[in-house]
Amino acid sequence: SFRSYILSETKNQVNEAKMSSDLDECWELLAEPIQTVMRRYGVPEPYEKLKELTRGKAVTEERMRGFIDGLDIPIEAKATLLNLTPAKYVGAAADLARAL
Repeated sequence: SFRSYILSETKNQVNEAKMSSDLDECWELLAEPIQTVMRRYGVPEPYEKLKELTRGKAVTEERMRGFIDGLDIPIEAKATLLNLTPAKYVGAAADLARAL
């Protein structure tokens, strides 16, 4: 819960180390950009393939990188995806923030 990230409610201190640690363990966050790239290169059934990878199973960095390595997409696209981490990926957040 959100409360687990608060060090002191009276001082409004956030436990950044815990937030960062939790984020580093959420490799399933990269399913969105991976699916988008798979669609761009015509990989059949990208949603279903990612669903098989992520549903009911721990999605570790190793599993996610192995999945990316096995994709039939250009090497440059693989390199871009392999460079992503949960902490680096922000999706459309910057564009959405500018739109406000």
